[in-house]
Amino acid sequence: MDITLSSPHRSRLYSDLAGLYDHVFTRIFARRIHLVVRRLGIPPGARVLEVGIGTGLSLDAYPSHCHVTGIDISREMLDHAEQKMDSIRHRHIELVQMDAMNMAFADDTFDFVTAFHVVTVVPDPQRLVDEMTRVCRHDGQVVIINHFSSRRPVIRGVVNMVDPLTRKLGWSTKLSLDDVMTGSDLELESRYKTSPWSLFTIVEARKFGAPHTLRRVSSRA
Repeated sequence: MDITLSSPHRSRLYSDLAGLYDHVFTRIFARRIHLVVRRLGIPPGARVLEVGIGTGLSLDAYPSHCHVTGIDISREMLDHAEQKMDSIRHRHIELVQMDAMNMAFADDTFDFVTAFHVVTVVPDPQRLVDEMTRVCRHDGQVVIINHFSSRRPVIRGVVNMVDPLTRKLGWSTKLSLDDVMTGSDLELESRYKTSPWSLFTIVEARKFGAPHTLRRVSSRA
């Protein structure tokens, strides 16, 4: 399936409209992000990577007992995130400008790798997930919040009607979870929504490693 997109960071949405993005999407996304991060139960000393941290909607979600590295390719987005940073409250968080599809980190670096509302924004979603998997340690977790194409044909057809519009903003409605999971070194642990009416799916997957108990959660997404 062709899901190639032009780079969204060339759009005004990710440059001079970064402030508007922050104002609008804090209300839409922030609560869900905080709920998902709390559910992870991140232990003391864990190393966390968030790809596409943007304007920092998640800054207050992570516990202070872990170390968080947040990356984004957009300097304008990171400027807004840095303005929110408190030297004490956020001293466990580091922000770095970096391309998530070509990360400078070594293999098996992080215990948790997260991506919130990012996968359908990049030009090559599968490459992004492959990079997230590479830098995640064996038996570590990859956590994604994103819109994925519905398994229900009627819903999928209705939502896909707006795909030409969303592509102009840099993201597609047609990406399925299988598109990014197939062939990866990840095993799906859970797939769920925080609300039956939500357009967004939370995916928790584990990188192949030490034996663990898979917790598969059905979804009618």
